[in-house]
Amino acid sequence: MDEIVLEAQGKMNKSIEILHSTLATLRTGKASPALLNNLEIDYYGSMTPVNQISSISVPEPRQLLIKPYDRNDVKAIVTAINASDLGLNPINEGTQIRLMIPVLTEERRRDITKQAHKYGEETKVSIRNVRRDYIDFIKNDDSMSEDYQKRVLDDMQKITDEAIKSVDQIIAEKDKELMSL
Repeated sequence: MDEIVLEAQGKMNKSIEILHSTLATLRTGKASPALLNNLEIDYYGSMTPVNQISSISVPEPRQLLIKPYDRNDVKAIVTAINASDLGLNPINEGTQIRLMIPVLTEERRRDITKQAHKYGEETKVSIRNVRRDYIDFIKNDDSMSEDYQKRVLDDMQKITDEAIKSVDQIIAEKDKELMSL
């Protein structure tokens, strides 16, 4: 494959990696420290991810335990969890915070599935934008012969189709995981 195609494929794969990390933050009814990846608190004037100022463990399948490195951060973490869209009720135990993950209702599962599909569509748009940018670059490059341009454009379409197929497969797996709990 051509160097331009491989570069585009790398960018498309980066979009898919971002999709994986975004889907990990969706609440599936199982306790996972990844649920708190996007949660930030005001830590001495700057917004800091919770997982950088505390340890997060899973003592039971439906429970998260957050132990801040500094005891004074407990209130700030509780406030951030309450203000977030996680829908979890933190239990302040003085030096640590316990999060009980409730069983998801059918309606909530459907909402999360819709959210996963939205993330999938955003990833597909990102992949298509990469394709468009590279196609514009290839078409505007006069140093390439027409045959070479056509071959590179065909390869670009193939990797785009593969990336979009991969996104569909990831979303289908997430759907299955969400609806089977």
